[in-house]
Amino acid sequence: MTFVTHLECSLTGAHHDANAVHGLAPGSNKPLLVRYDLDAVRAAVDRAQLQSRPRDMWRWRELLPLRDPDQAVALGESETPLVPLPHLASDLGLRHLTVKDESRLPTGSFKSRGMAVAISRARELGITKVAAPTAGNAGGALAAYAARAGMESWVFMPTDTPITNQIECALAGAHTFLVDGLIDDCGKIVGAGKATKGWFDMSTLKEPYRLEGKKTMGLELCEQLGWDVPDVILYPTGGGTGLIGMWKAFEELEALGWLRSSKRPRMYACQSDGCAPIVRAFEKGERFAAKFENASTVASGLRVPAAVGDFLILDAVRASGGKAIAARESDIVPWMRKVASREGLAVCPETAVCFAVLDGLIARNEIRPDEHVVVFNTGAASKYPEAVPLELPRIDPREPIDWSRI
Repeated sequence: MTFVTHLECSLTGAHHDANAVHGLAPGSNKPLLVRYDLDAVRAAVDRAQLQSRPRDMWRWRELLPLRDPDQAVALGESETPLVPLPHLASDLGLRHLTVKDESRLPTGSFKSRGMAVAISRARELGITKVAAPTAGNAGGALAAYAARAGMESWVFMPTDTPITNQIECALAGAHTFLVDGLIDDCGKIVGAGKATKGWFDMSTLKEPYRLEGKKTMGLELCEQLGWDVPDVILYPTGGGTGLIGMWKAFEELEALGWLRSSKRPRMYACQSDGCAPIVRAFEKGERFAAKFENASTVASGLRVPAAVGDFLILDAVRASGGKAIAARESDIVPWMRKVASREGLAVCPETAVCFAVLDGLIARNEIRPDEHVVVFNTGAASKYPEAVPLELPRIDPREPIDWSRI
């Protein structure tokens, strides 16, 4: 049983058959969105029924595209916690500062959500080979879920992708290649190989279903907040699927009548000044973002010089009353250290960008002290060993200890 009615072109609104295999929308070459019969969903399930289900991503099955949820390709996608940050809140002059910690998911990042749903749906549609470009975490998730599903996978990543991501792809059996270029160069290889290799392109927003998995971040968040939304969400934005997915989740929950109010959070798309195409387009008042040349940032997940869903990100940010803002690249590692040392919570470089942006917003009085702010930690800090180079002091136990140095 599925409540999916059709796929819809995100630009033109044209309808397409949800039972056929699709990449980008025919004609417009823009992302396809999954649409549901929300009246039927409302009749089939209510908020109270959700309480008796396991606390995992698949509890939202009526708002997911699988025809048979029992056949989901799963690795234990549990609900991720909301972690209060009281020390940082005090430092920043806020009363309510919370992190939704996606690093707890099976492959160590929010990419587990999208790939779990996309691989599950691909298997239902008879797909046996998948490929994707990656800045790191998406490749690891693709490799893991493809292995779980018994599919062949190919992953193409820039040569400076964190070594942890390279290892996890190779360990999971993916055909893993390093590419002398950026993620868009990797994407061109995936596109060029479809006819010859016969794989399905699982690139960000070039198929409809990764977005549906990412959407569950927004569904979970609202339930965790008593069917309400925070005042502000700061989200690290590369391809932007998570931000787009959450905005879609809020729309669907409001249509179902499950939210306590029609209020929407202000959405802040956070980028590094080393790769900020969405920020440039926002500042210029443009709906589509030009490619960001010579992109370079230690936050590898943000190193996306041209996002397929650029207009969807910008539409959501503007509709919410939020902004797209870039942090200085030099602020990333200091904020990783500050969050971990003040709260014991290790955040990835992409999330550190959000904290740097938050600091600036507060300094400019764009966020009130009484507002509830949620920052998304999209991945485990331990997956980025190259981001924080260390040279720790050594002790030789054969020599007298100089306690003044300790």
